[in-house]
Amino acid sequence: MIKIFTTGQVKELDAYTIEKEPVSSIDLTERAATLFVQEFVRRFSKQKRVVVFAGQGNNGADALAVSRLLIEESFRVETYLFNPTQRLSMDCAQNKQRLLEMERVEFTEVNKNVGFKPPLLGERDVVIDGLFGSGLSRPLEGGFAAMIGYINESSATVVAIDIPSGLFGEDNRANNPDAIIKADLTLAFSFPKLAFLLPENRQYVGEWKALDIGIHPDIIEKTPTPYHLVCEEDMGGIILPRDRFAHKGTFGHALLIAGSRGKMGASLLAAKSCLRMGAGLLTVHIPQCGEQILQTAFPEAMVSLDDHQEWFTSVPESSNYTAIGIGPGLGQSPVSATALEGLLQIIRKPVVLDADALNIIASNKEWLSLIPPRSILTPHPKEFDRLAGESSCGYERLLKAQSFAAEHMLYIVLKGAYTAICTPEGKMYFNGSGNPGMATAGSGDVLTGMILGLLAQGYEPEKAAVAAVFIHGTAGDLAAVFHSEESLIASDVIDMIGKAFKQLK
Repeated sequence: MIKIFTTGQVKELDAYTIEKEPVSSIDLTERAATLFVQEFVRRFSKQKRVVVFAGQGNNGADALAVSRLLIEESFRVETYLFNPTQRLSMDCAQNKQRLLEMERVEFTEVNKNVGFKPPLLGERDVVIDGLFGSGLSRPLEGGFAAMIGYINESSATVVAIDIPSGLFGEDNRANNPDAIIKADLTLAFSFPKLAFLLPENRQYVGEWKALDIGIHPDIIEKTPTPYHLVCEEDMGGIILPRDRFAHKGTFGHALLIAGSRGKMGASLLAAKSCLRMGAGLLTVHIPQCGEQILQTAFPEAMVSLDDHQEWFTSVPESSNYTAIGIGPGLGQSPVSATALEGLLQIIRKPVVLDADALNIIASNKEWLSLIPPRSILTPHPKEFDRLAGESSCGYERLLKAQSFAAEHMLYIVLKGAYTAICTPEGKMYFNGSGNPGMATAGSGDVLTGMILGLLAQGYEPEKAAVAAVFIHGTAGDLAAVFHSEESLIASDVIDMIGKAFKQLK
C-alpha cells in the first residue's frame, strides 16, 4: 500500500533522506526535476511553448531545474521567477544560477523593482506551475492570487509541480478557492497528497501521478500515518488460496435480506455478486412478490420468503449463516424498520448494512448501539450525512467517518471516486481502482454483495471491505474497457468479477 503522509511529515521524510542516503538537497531537487521532465516529455510535443512560473522557495527550485532540463530536451521555454522579497531559498538560488549559465535562455525575474507584464497564454501553451509547494499554510493573496487568476482564466494546459499552487495538502476549508491553480495535470513527488483524493479538489488537481524520487525506505516504513492508498499489488496478500479438497460448505453460507416491490433488481444484483465473489452458498430473504423473479433469473441462489407480499417484515432464523447482509432495495416501510430492529437485537456477528437499511437506521439513531461490533456500513455521501450529520466538504465528511467508525466500532465504506474504508482503529484505506462509469444504478448493490461474499468465506471484516472495494473497481475498469464508461451498467461489473480475480492473482 502507498502511504499518504501529511505535508509536515513529507518535510521530515525529505530531511531524513538527505541525511541518511546521503544526498544533498540540490541533488534531490535534481532527481525530482529529472523524473518530472521524463514524464512531461512523454506527454507533450516540442511544438508546444512551455511557460514556467517559479516561486522563491524549493518548489521554485524544482521549477527552475525543470526549465533547464526541458531546454536541454529542445523545448522552447520561457521562465518567470517571482522574487518580490528578493530572498530565494538556497536551492532556488543555485538552480537560478545553473539556468542562467545556459545559452539562449528566456528568463525574467520579477521583483518589486521590475514591472511585470504577464505573457499572453493560449491553447497551444503549457504552463508549468512551480510558484508554491506543499508548505503553504495560508491562502494566497495580492499579486500571487492575481497571477493564479490570470493563469486559470487562460486556455493554456497547466501542469503543477508536486501540488497546485495555493492548495493545502489536507484541509482546505479555510482556503480561498479563487487563489488556487486549476491544474490539468499534477505530478507529485513520491506520494499523493490527501487533498488529491477529495472531490472538492478535483478542479484544482486534475489528473495526478506520483513520481518515485527515492525517499529513504526506512523512514517511509517507520513513519506512522492513518492514510493508505490500496494498489493492485496489495491484493496478493489478501485473497485467500483455495484448497483442492474444499467443498461449498468450506466457503460459507451467506444470508442476504433485500428487495421490495419494484426494487427486486437490487436484490438480484447483490445476490449474483455475492456468489461471484466465491461464497459457497447463498440464501436470499425476499418478499413474496420477488420469488418468481429470483428463482428464474438466478437459480444458483436459495430463496427464503418473507411473510409479507411486498416488504421485509419477518426475521429469518440466522444462526446457521456465516455472514449476513441487508439493505439493497429493501425500502423504508415502517414494518421493515421494525423487522430490522428485531434482526439487530438477535445477531451477534458482523453484518453488512447498505442502502435502505442505513436510511432506516439514520431515522432511528438509537439503533446504532445494536449493530454488532466490526460490522461494515457502505454509505454513499448523502447516506452517511443522514447518519452522522451534514458536512461542508469531503474533508470534513472524511473526519466524521473516521470518528464515527471509532466511536461505534464499525467499518465505514464511504463510497466515491476514491472510496475510503475507515476502520475502528482510525485507519483509512483509499481505493485506487474504478472509473466514473461505475456511477450507475445498482453499482452499490453489487459492492454490498461482494463484501458479503468475502465475509461469508471467513475473511476478516477489514480485509473483506478492502479487497471487495478494490476488486469491484477493477471489475469496473475491465467492464469500461469492454463497453465504455458511458454505457457501463452494474451487471457488467458482475460479469467482470472473474476476470478481475484472474488479473489480481
